[in-house]
Amino acid sequence: MRGIERLRSIERSTEPLAKALPALPKQETMLIRLVRVAAYGLGDYFTSVFNELGLTEHSYHALCVLVSSDKGRASPSELSELVGTSRPNMSRVIVELEKEGYASREAGALDGRRSVITITKRGRDVVKKLTPSVAGPAANAFADLDEEEQAVLDRLLRKAIVSFDEAKFR
Repeated sequence: MRGIERLRSIERSTEPLAKALPALPKQETMLIRLVRVAAYGLGDYFTSVFNELGLTEHSYHALCVLVSSDKGRASPSELSELVGTSRPNMSRVIVELEKEGYASREAGALDGRRSVITITKRGRDVVKKLTPSVAGPAANAFADLDEEEQAVLDRLLRKAIVSFDEAKFR
């Protein structure tokens, strides 16, 4: 299903959903659905790019987080949150990165039950080598939005991310 078809499906189902489940706040439910469908579309957009590179999108982003972090290290939970995937999925990603020699796992210095993931030289090399192949599709992902629209989307997404945390305490 293409993005426009997913969008039309959401639009067609909004009123029936509101009637069937009147306790759900209509506007907020629409926003949640739009964000989820946009995230799905973004993942779908990049699938072929990463398939050609022999990595998953989450593997690539985990390597990006590691290569840009202090000392090239992060905990599995940090990687999970910064990449935007579940902890069980990040565990699978880390196993794959280890298997490929892109990252290594060590016991934490303060708590041996916790692990620290470190990017290897091979991991640094591969992420730097593959990044030019990702740069074009990344630049094109939001090409239909002008600079001002991209800035507004950036600001609103940042505000939403903080809002989700604050909503937990209301």
